[in-house]
Amino acid sequence: MSIKAADVAKLRKATGAGMMDCKNALVEAEGDFDAAVTIIRKKGMSIANKRADRSATEGVVLAKVSEDKKSGAMITLNCETDFVAKNDSFVEFATKILDLALTNMPADLEALKALDLEGRKVEEHVTEQTGIIGEKIDLSFFGKMEAEYAVAYIHAGNKLSTMIGFNNTLEEQMARDVAMQAAAMAPISIDKDDVEADVVAKELEIAKEKARIEGKPEAMLDKIAAGRLAKFFKESTLLNQDFVKNNKQTIKQYLAEANKDLTVTKMMRFTLNA
Repeated sequence: MSIKAADVAKLRKATGAGMMDCKNALVEAEGDFDAAVTIIRKKGMSIANKRADRSATEGVVLAKVSEDKKSGAMITLNCETDFVAKNDSFVEFATKILDLALTNMPADLEALKALDLEGRKVEEHVTEQTGIIGEKIDLSFFGKMEAEYAVAYIHAGNKLSTMIGFNNTLEEQMARDVAMQAAAMAPISIDKDDVEADVVAKELEIAKEKARIEGKPEAMLDKIAAGRLAKFFKESTLLNQDFVKNNKQTIKQYLAEANKDLTVTKMMRFTLNA
C-alpha cells in the first residue's frame, strides 16, 4: 500500500523513530497510525531486552534549579557510546526528564521512573529510546536538594554536574564559583566534621604507616598522623579548600566576604568519569 510522507513524518514526530522504521511500521499496520505506534514501541521493548546485559557507561549528567532557587534536581541518563551522548535529541530527552523531576521532586529514582511524561511512564520512554537509538539507555541516577539558595553547574560535555545549597541568598556568580570549585576539586564533604568516621580512621592509619615506613619515631606517629589528617581535610573538604580563583583564601573565607554567616549546607556532585 502507498504510505504518505506526511504520515511518516507525523509518526516520526510522535515516536522519535527513524524514517524507515516509521514507514515500515505504517506498512505493517496497513496505514493505522495507532497500530504503527504500538509496533514501534514493541520493537523498542524487544531491542531493550536484547541489550539488557550491555554496558551503558556513557551519557549525560544534568542538573537544574527552580526559578526561585530553593530546590534543585540532578539526573544521569546513560547510553553505550559518546556519539549518542553528544546527540542533541538524546540531551533533549534527558532534559525533559530533568524538568519533570524538578517540577515533581519525586521521592527517589524509582518514583521518577514511574512519573507520567507525555501520557506514559518515564521508564517506558527510556525503553522506547533504546529501540529508537539502538543502544542500551538507562536512567541510572536521580538526586535532589532543597536549600535557602541553590545553584547548579554542568561542566562542558555534560559528563559532570554539581549542585550546591547555601543557608542564605547570595550573588549568583559567587554561588556558581563554589559549584565550579566542587566540580574541579572533587571534595568528599562540605567540612571536616562531615567526613565519615571510617574515612578519618583510614586516613590516620595510612598516615601512621607512611610515617613508620619513613623511619619516624613510634612516639611521634600520632602527632605526625594528626598533622597529615589536617592537610587531608584542607584538600578534601569544600569549605577548607583553597579557592581555585584565588589560592590565598579558602572557600569559607571567600563566602565570608559576602556574609560572615554564609555557608554551604548541601553539596551534590556526580560524574561519569569516576
